[in-house]
Formats: sequence, C-alpha cells, structure tokens
Amino acid sequence: MPEKASYTGIKENETGNGVKEREMKSLPDKKNALPLSRRSGAGSNLYLGIIFVFLYAPIVVLIINSFNAAKSRAVWGGFTLEWYRKLFENADIIDALRTTIIVAILSAVIATLAGVLSSVGIYALPRRWRKIMMQITNIPNITPDLVTGISLMLLFYFMRVQTGFVTLLLAHIAFNIPFAILSIMPKLRQMDMSLYEAAQDLGCTPAQAVRKVMIPEIRPGIITAFILTLTLSIDDFVISYFTAGNQVTTLALTIYSMARKSVNPQINALSTLMFVTVFFLLVIINIRTSSKKKTTPNGILPAGKGNGRRAFPWPGIKQMK
Repeated sequence: MPEKASYTGIKENETGNGVKEREMKSLPDKKNALPLSRRSGAGSNLYLGIIFVFLYAPIVVLIINSFNAAKSRAVWGGFTLEWYRKLFENADIIDALRTTIIVAILSAVIATLAGVLSSVGIYALPRRWRKIMMQITNIPNITPDLVTGISLMLLFYFMRVQTGFVTLLLAHIAFNIPFAILSIMPKLRQMDMSLYEAAQDLGCTPAQAVRKVMIPEIRPGIITAFILTLTLSIDDFVISYFTAGNQVTTLALTIYSMARKSVNPQINALSTLMFVTVFFLLVIINIRTSSKKKTTPNGILPAGKGNGRRAFPWPGIKQMK
C-alpha cells in the first residue's frame, strides 16, 4: 500500500481546454522526521550530563584518593584507611575543625535570627523604602570577598579590637546576614498578609501572630537561610584570612597552609568526611520536609480525612465556629 502524503495546499490551474486541474503540494511524511522536542531533549540531556561530570568528577576522584595507600594521585597503591587514622590524630586539623564548626553554627544561628527580624521589618516598610533597603542589602552580596575582608580588618584595627575568635565570628555574621535576608524575603512575598490580620482578629497579639502564623509560613525560607549561611561560613577563606589573626585558625586556613607545602592525603580524607556529612544532612532534611506535607498546597485535607473543609494550619490558635 503506498504511503500517504501530507497535503498543505491546493492550487487550481486552468488548462488550454478550459478545464481546471488541481495540483496538490505534498510534504514528507511526519513519521520519517525526528520530532524537534525529541532532538532538543537529547541535546539537553547531553548538556546536563557534561555539567554533572564536570562538577562531580573531581569529588569522585577525591573520595577515591582518600582510600589510596600511595601518596601520589597518579598511582593506586591499594585500599587503606591510614589517612583517616592520621587525620584524627592530627591535633592542628582537629582544633581548626572545632573552631570552624563553632563559628559556623553561631554565625548561622545569629545571622538567621537577624535575617528574620530584618526581613519582617523591611517587608513592613512602604514599597519605595522597601526597594531602597533591598538594594542596600544586595550591595554586600555583589562586593568581592577581598574588599569585604580588608574593610572589616581595617574596621577592627580602627576600633583597636584585637583580632581573634570574636572578630572572626563578627565578620562571619556580617557577611551572612544579607544572604539570610535574600533567602527569607521571597517567602514573605508569597505569604498572604490577610492571614496575619485574621490571626489578630481571632485574638492574637502582634507578637503571637508573628510567632504562630508568620514564622510557620516562612519556615522553609528560614531553614534555607540557616543551611546557606552555615555552608558559606564553613567554606569561607578570604574574610577569615583577614579577620582571624594569629590566635585562631579555621579549617580553610589550615588546608591552605598544608596545600602550600604538599598535597597531603589527609586533606582528601577530611574533604570526604565533610562531603558525606553534608550529603546525608541534606537527604535527611528533604525526607523530613516531604513527610510533613500531609495537605495539598491549597490547605485542603486529603480525601477521606476530615469533612472537606479547609485545614486550619495554626494549632496554637482556636478556629472560630
């Protein structure tokens, strides 16, 4: 059976006998042509594959070398856990890791709390002043870390504050607050402020409405701000270099001083432990977040639960009947 052709138009031509003949223009069968979406999808998958290989291949190599018995990365000397044992016996690395964790947790908690208060205050401003404050908040985020580190160092010297743990902590809090604000503000924009007013109509004071209504609504942004500031604090090198002084040292500074001499396999073991810890932390957070989503985004209880009314999301406030 001959293949069917696809027709896009019909033309009528008049012959010499005055009889009109129809000419139909045919196109190739669509079944033989590769769909554009399939070709673009294949290209997108190839592009994503290259990006993932570029990002994660060095981490895979680092993890493999942390179990390599040979110090050279070009030679496989067998499987060993010797570098992990030496890592926990290295007092300098343990002290730097302890300082890094303490500074990261304290700066993340303080910066997140300050970010919540600042975000609520900025959101309550008139629209014009809100835009001005957000532009001022964005300035530290686009400023190079080198400029921020030198500025904070000169500020501490001008105030005659001896560099050490306190100056290191203050510097980390200072550069973390703008990132916390940028993580929380989108959730405030998504929130319906009538919920806050409804809570006050139900008898809540402004402080109770913020604590029982606004905070639960922006909780995902708060968690994101904490994780982001914690990661930035652990990863920071430049600002810590100018504000830590000679009394304390962070993990980034210790690794930098070790890498200047030679590539120590203990660095591979330490980086592997940090990567695995952060990976499992993110997995646990994602599992807990997905398990808590028992209602649909509109707040309607699932089928078979309740009476079909809108779920009241604030257990601390009694719903009016």
